Amino acid sequence: MPTSENIIHAPAAAAAARAAEQPPRRHPLALLTILTCQLMVILDATVVSIALPGIQRSLGFDAAGLSWVQNIYLLAFGGLLLLGGRAGDSFGRRRLLVLGVGLFTLASLAGGLATSPGMLLGARIAQGVGAALAAPNTLALIVSTFRDPAERARAIGLFSAMSAGGGTVGLILGGLLTSLISWRWVMFINVPFGLAVSLLAPRVVQEPERHPGRLDVPGAALATTGTAALVYGFIRAARDWADPLALGSFAAAALLLSGFVLVELRTERPLLPLGLLATRVRAGGYAAMALVAAAMFGMFFFVTQYLQVVLGYSAMRAGLAFLPLTVPLFAAARTVPRLVPRWGPGLFLLTGPLLIGAGMLLLTRLGPDSRFATGVLPALLLFGFGAGSTMAPLSLTILHGVRPEESGAASGTLQTMQQVGGALGTAVLLTAFSAAEHPGPAGFAHGVAVAMGWGALAVGLAWAVLALVVRPRGRLE
Repeated sequence: MPTSENIIHAPAAAAAARAAEQPPRRHPLALLTILTCQLMVILDATVVSIALPGIQRSLGFDAAGLSWVQNIYLLAFGGLLLLGGRAGDSFGRRRLLVLGVGLFTLASLAGGLATSPGMLLGARIAQGVGAALAAPNTLALIVSTFRDPAERARAIGLFSAMSAGGGTVGLILGGLLTSLISWRWVMFINVPFGLAVSLLAPRVVQEPERHPGRLDVPGAALATTGTAALVYGFIRAARDWADPLALGSFAAAALLLSGFVLVELRTERPLLPLGLLATRVRAGGYAAMALVAAAMFGMFFFVTQYLQVVLGYSAMRAGLAFLPLTVPLFAAARTVPRLVPRWGPGLFLLTGPLLIGAGMLLLTRLGPDSRFATGVLPALLLFGFGAGSTMAPLSLTILHGVRPEESGAASGTLQTMQQVGGALGTAVLLTAFSAAEHPGPAGFAHGVAVAMGWGALAVGLAWAVLALVVRPRGRLE
């Protein structure tokens, strides 16, 4: 007859036996697969920016339509990230990652073969949907795969480096491919990497426990349309703040996003569990992430154009000009996560944004006669060290203490803050740029300098939120 002790320990023994029967997890290969997926979806937000002139000449885009080649991807990606994260919790995070990467790869192939503006924009929407299915599950898979705090910190550090540095890698890669081959290769380059991830993930990435439940489709629809309306409003307002379409978009965004909050309050299994925002640390961390991303995406957008329009750089030279940002970013992202378990995140969260802000302030001094070595290079170096020191500790702080059944939603929300913050930041800075720009290189440089001032303000607000709301102290246990 079984004793009470045997009954109590039977489930644990059975779980241990099942674990022993399973093949060992291949952490290095699993991490490489996950990071490759993350790099693909992040760099695609910027890789096309340098290729835009070639795309316009080849497919006949008008000026207004051309901006949507980048924005429509960000909207689909950012608007559906919450749904992708929650779907991963329900149907399996590895399964959603493979499904998303497969869709992303097919859409990349279609985009490279596009023969009309409509075909390319349709492919970019499909890329955004695929990225939204895959991306939130990358971070959730890292959290479930790496249980040791030090290993998890290093893995999230590399993940954060890919998230922060993917934009600059996209600019460098886009410049090289566009100059040496064709703009179509900024799409085709995703295909071999997407196939590799699709084949490797089922073999080297372990599927964590699922938490089935009905998806919050109404919440997803309201969040996506509300976000799209908000970004579109800013894009229209960049031309004219009195534009009826801009004002109507802002009004629609307010209604749709308010409806989203009401739906989340009443849904049994919400897309965004509002309990994730109940603590000041996590809520403040999400806000700071959005503000930092707003400055980062805006800087990429405007400095790339400044290098080409004012300094006369080719697409390849403009892309390679971002190498001084990439090197310190990855160096800091490799070093800082090793120190966070020992020192805690506070030191880095209060110094990293200051370095980013200092870089943004240097860019406010750009003019038509500025030189790269003295006007742009110091700012890129500060930006790289600052971003590399900020992103991993901030991600660790946000995800600390999240329950396993909500890790997909928490990861999806974090990446939503990055992507939507980046889209909104670019739109807001574009508004400031348009108000200050004048014809000619001198006027263009003045507009960029004003936009960088607004970016510095966003970073200053992020620092204030971290210092006054998050107030990071001690180590993450």
